[in-house]
Amino acid sequence: MEQARLGLTPPKALVPFSHSTDQPSGLQQQFSKWECDSAVPQGTERGWTCCPKGWKRFQRSCYFLSLDKMNCAESAQNCTGMGSQLVVITSKAEQEFLSMEKGQPVRRDNFYIGLFEVNVGQWQWVDKTPYKGTPTFWRQGEPSDNLDEKCTVMHVPEGNLYNWNNVKPDTMHHRICEAEAVIV
Repeated sequence: MEQARLGLTPPKALVPFSHSTDQPSGLQQQFSKWECDSAVPQGTERGWTCCPKGWKRFQRSCYFLSLDKMNCAESAQNCTGMGSQLVVITSKAEQEFLSMEKGQPVRRDNFYIGLFEVNVGQWQWVDKTPYKGTPTFWRQGEPSDNLDEKCTVMHVPEGNLYNWNNVKPDTMHHRICEAEAVIV
């Protein structure tokens, strides 16, 4: 905690992950190598916040930004298969973090996020978080009225936070998966 107060980067550790006697999460079941930060979260006795190796951590979540492309359904299924889901963006800070990360370390195209049109004009997050209760970051003129554009991507070339665009489900894009960080 002293290091965080002084603005120093907390130490990281790459550790093999062993399950405790608790039921492991889906994410824990999928990965054996983890990167952990020693910043102790407020109100907990545990000392490490961990994400799978190669994932990015922000606050209490881990994010996987894919290098390959899939269509919308395959992207959602791929995230689920890794014990995660397509990202649900619930704050401006999270949108800012992802907007900065989407071009690192390799510049990529659009990324699927977990927002879908379930009926005309009715949007729903993949985890059922109420759409009306979350901030939105649509590009100007989006979402468009095109009836077959039911999935949402973060549009990489956009130079500001308002970079969401609705697209057809069969288009191939990268994806951002999200899972809760593991505290050990």
